[in-house]
Formats: sequence, C-alpha cells, structure tokens
Amino acid sequence: MNLYLIRHTKVDVKPRVCYGQTNVDVAPTFNEEAQKVKEKIQDVSFCKIFSSPLKRCQKLSNFLFTDEITFDDRLMELNFGNWEMQEWDKITGSEYHKWMNDYIYTPCLNGESFLQLHNRVGSFIEDLKKDNYQNVAIVAHGGSIRSIILNITNKDLKDAFKTDVDYGQVIKLEI
Repeated sequence: MNLYLIRHTKVDVKPRVCYGQTNVDVAPTFNEEAQKVKEKIQDVSFCKIFSSPLKRCQKLSNFLFTDEITFDDRLMELNFGNWEMQEWDKITGSEYHKWMNDYIYTPCLNGESFLQLHNRVGSFIEDLKKDNYQNVAIVAHGGSIRSIILNITNKDLKDAFKTDVDYGQVIKLEI
C-alpha cells in the first residue's frame, strides 16, 4: 500500500502562534499553494482518501479530490490545550517548561502529549492496514504526519522532528 501524506497549506495565523487543533482558516495564498499540491499528485489514482476534519485540511482535500473523503478525528493535530492561539514566546510557567523538556510523555496544559497523538494516529494506521488499498491519500498536519512516518518506519518518538514536513508537502511511504 502506498501512502501519500499531504500536509495542509499555509494557515491564516500570525507566525509563531500555537494553533494546534484550533479550526483556523487557510492563508490567502491557498489557491496557488493547493494547485501546486495537485500537480504533485495528478498522475496518481487514489483508492481511498482520508483527511483531518479541521478546516485547513478539509479545504485542501476538497480542492484536490472529487471522490469521497473520509474525515477522521485521529488525524487531527496535537491538542495544545490552553496554549492554543497563544504566541509561543508568551507561553510560560512550570507546565510549559515540563512539556518543553519532555513533550513525548508530558501533555500540554489541558491538552495532550506527543505520545497521546501518536497512539491515536497509530490506531488509524492499524485500521488502515486491515484494508488492501493500492494508493491512499492522507491530508493532515505536521504532527500527525510525523507520527505516521515514525509508525511506518519504526523510529523512536524522539526522532519526530528530524523530518521536515512543510506546508503543502507530499511524502510517499509504502507499507
């Protein structure tokens, strides 16, 4: 099975703002960015299409595909809890420092840890492996895409951010 991991395009949020699961909109450059993504996958025939239900992924999915799209909450970005829509430079306190020192196991204040994200994404991958699709498109977020890559390649969670996942990037993996 070939997985095409597609990160959403740029968002309409100021730089250096933590937005996680907040349902933010796409940037004004969406149509241009989405067209570039479409060109990257235009020669692929997809058997199944999955997407995070958040607006930035829904819009890209609907732009890219005319076939049925399955929206799955397990593909959502990390829940940053109280830190959502806060500027990173202004997030402080002991909970923040605990999380920065151990984001894998420590949840954000009223949010989730990377391990919690990884477990829900892992559940999605296990369900996906039960089917025999040839080419699958997954439109998601930087965090969930990194988690899928770690799951498929059996890498350690501490390696999550060794892989760049840019806005509008398409990453092909085979499982």
